[in-house]
Amino acid sequence: MLPVTVIGIDPGSQRTGWGVVREVSGVLQLVDCGIIRTASGGEHFSARLARIYQDLVSVLTRLTPDEAAVEQVFTAQNAASALKLGQARGVAVAALASRGIPINDYEPTLVKKTLVGTGRAEKTQVAFMVQRLLNVREQHWALDTSDALGIAICHLTMRRFATLASM
Repeated sequence: MLPVTVIGIDPGSQRTGWGVVREVSGVLQLVDCGIIRTASGGEHFSARLARIYQDLVSVLTRLTPDEAAVEQVFTAQNAASALKLGQARGVAVAALASRGIPINDYEPTLVKKTLVGTGRAEKTQVAFMVQRLLNVREQHWALDTSDALGIAICHLTMRRFATLASM
């Protein structure tokens, strides 16, 4: 199997986590990860969306992933929050599409089940498994970043399963 580099994105209007993972001969390698933070108080919402777009395009230009995995929007209790989350996700998808990167969508429960074994896992459990799967001894990133890395790992796992199923 050829090496593949995947960016995982956990979209949010205040914090968008991203993580890039490379798989070489079945071994996962952390390439880079981070978080895009936007100010919820002083900045207009449209400026926050523009910042997410610009920062993601910068990451994509620098790291050149082959594929992308983006978390699907979950149903929020507050309709206004769900709308903002959907807009942030749309901006992330637009950034990926502008670079011609194939995009795959994953439900949060599938990501958790793939990494932890249950779709109701806590963020800290996902972070723990991400750390173990990437062989990272000490991690100092935000939970949104762990989620993004988990989304990338989930995609690589699903990709591997699809390859095996087609044999």
